[in-house]
Amino acid sequence: MKQIKWIFVMYAVLATASIMGIGVAISEKSVIGVMGSILLVVLVMGMGFKTKRKMRENGQI
Repeated sequence: MKQIKWIFVMYAVLATASIMGIGVAISEKSVIGVMGSILLVVLVMGMGFKTKRKMRENGQI
C-alpha cells in the first residue's frame, strides 16, 4: 500500500480553491480577484512541482 503524501494533498486543495476563486471573482465581476486567483494558482502549482522534483531527487518518491 502506498503512503499518502499529505503535502501534495494540501497543494491540490489549495490549487482547487484558487481555481474556484477565479469563478467566484468572475461572478462578482472583480478583475483584481480574477488576477489574484490566477496568480495564486500559478504559485501553488509551481510550489507543488518544485516540491515533487526535490523529493524525487532525494529519493523520497
